[in-house]
Amino acid sequence: MNTSAHKSNIVPLIVATAFFMENLDGTVITTALPQMAQTLGVNAVDMSVGITAYLITLAVFIPISGWLSDRLGSQTVFGSAVGIFTFASVLCALSQTVNQFMLARILQGIGGAMMVPVGRLIVLRTTSKSELVKTIALITWPGLVAPVIGPPLGGFLTTYFSWHWIFILNVPLGLLGIGLIRKFVSNDHQIEKRPLDYIGFLIIGSALAFTIIGVESIGSEGFSKSAVGYSALGIACGVTSWFHAKKHPHPLLDFSVLKVPTFGITFFSGSFTRVLIGATPFLAPLMFQIAFGYSAFMSGLLFLAAMLGNIGLKPLTPMLLKRFGFRNIMLGNGFIAAMAAMICGMLSPDTSIIGIVLAMFIYGVSRSMQFTCIQTLAFVDIPPEKMSGANTLFSTIGQLAQGVGVALGAAIVHITVMLRDGDINSPSAMDFRITFFTVGALILISLWGYLKLKPDAGAAASKHQPKKLT
Repeated sequence: MNTSAHKSNIVPLIVATAFFMENLDGTVITTALPQMAQTLGVNAVDMSVGITAYLITLAVFIPISGWLSDRLGSQTVFGSAVGIFTFASVLCALSQTVNQFMLARILQGIGGAMMVPVGRLIVLRTTSKSELVKTIALITWPGLVAPVIGPPLGGFLTTYFSWHWIFILNVPLGLLGIGLIRKFVSNDHQIEKRPLDYIGFLIIGSALAFTIIGVESIGSEGFSKSAVGYSALGIACGVTSWFHAKKHPHPLLDFSVLKVPTFGITFFSGSFTRVLIGATPFLAPLMFQIAFGYSAFMSGLLFLAAMLGNIGLKPLTPMLLKRFGFRNIMLGNGFIAAMAAMICGMLSPDTSIIGIVLAMFIYGVSRSMQFTCIQTLAFVDIPPEKMSGANTLFSTIGQLAQGVGVALGAAIVHITVMLRDGDINSPSAMDFRITFFTVGALILISLWGYLKLKPDAGAAASKHQPKKLT
């Protein structure tokens, strides 16, 4: 194997590992919060600041990642991001107070915000369109698998070792990653040095921070005045950033890439689909525990079947896309995803373990395929000079979609319980059934946007040749 081919194979693996580290740390501490709170001398509820601080920092600093990469070089920024993330992991493990832990998580969030978008940009710049499907499938799986195995892994480490190991495990991975980045990743950057859009960074950062706080509040409090207020502020700042970007010569977020049909459709319809499909990892374990009476550990094990679905379909993805094309796959698989949500709604405390596992597996398969298609098709027709801006915009909306998906699922449950005057702390199996059916119906509605795709959309990546009518 020549050096170029070897490099093209190793770089996606480096990026995938970094993605796994970043995505895992967003959920792995959820089951460790009680022990962490005891060690740091606070209530378990107070420890949620570690999760919130991390997610907000991620959202705020992702938009600046593209500018830094263009300015300093992708190797410099990616390597530094992994270094910051690793160092912050050590600080998290050494924290003696909740404030120290919060500051360490903020620093970790800054590193994570640079890792994901810059890592994807490196892959997009070094991968030919003919290999894009296979490569995107490789770097997509960490984002699908890590949130699933995070809680049970955190619970295992906390129970049999201590919560400190959750962060210590990042150190050898991070050090290995830094060495591999220096050896295999080129320090590509734009020749033209764009000035930083400071005002845009402030407006966009505010929009993302307020929106994340708002949707998190909706998920925990319902539609309280503060939750609605923060969400409204986030939307207002988002609209302001749109108008600011149209007037600024070098905007931090380049909305002009939305004119590319494949990117625009995946940005709007794809983000809507990602929000809806992303609600299930929150809803399913909650339903298993509250409505079915399973333990937290058992609920986590049941949802691991979704991970098997995520991984199992990856080898078949290029072949299926070549046979059917992006448009047909995204419509057909989107329908399966909607049915998977409704199947989850049909589960009950009397459903066998095999039945639940099968439902989770079907969900995982459909989620994996749809996410891979969205993240590949978005960049197929983007010209090289616009790739950095498109990647930054896509990464920003992707981070926002994660939080909104959880909030949407929680909001539907809240509304369902309120309509029957029930106890919001004890939703019934019927409440979850209505919620899953609603999510499934909304997924079907989101498929309307994919109808606008041409039959040969993304053919350069899928190699699909639609049959011509005679």
